[in-house]
Amino acid sequence: MTQTDTYAAGKALSEAVNPGMEDALAARYDALVPGLSKMVVNVAYGTFYARDGVDEKTRLLATIAALTALGGQTKPQLQVNIRSARAVGATREEVCEIIYQMTLYGGFPAMINAMNAAIEVFEAEDAA
Repeated sequence: MTQTDTYAAGKALSEAVNPGMEDALAARYDALVPGLSKMVVNVAYGTFYARDGVDEKTRLLATIAALTALGGQTKPQLQVNIRSARAVGATREEVCEIIYQMTLYGGFPAMINAMNAAIEVFEAEDAA
């Protein structure tokens, strides 16, 4: 795939699971690092998330696992990926089980921080 193709695939996928993400990134970061928002869409979504071989839900649950194990500093990215996973059909139970499983790899504090991030996402869903 060309860079144009990966960007198009990434844009379609990012808008499907996280509408407005590129615009939000552009508003926050592109003045400091021009093109950062397009790079995230092209690389993260177009090159990695849009690959064949694993369905979107599985890929997002794996991302939630990794972000959980990395610890509390990943809360914003964790919440984005929890919302995205929910958008492609992951249940609250699946998200929480993945987070809980990471207790073995990231420790109890990382799991608790991730669970709190998930609770905030779920509360926002309930309020909508």
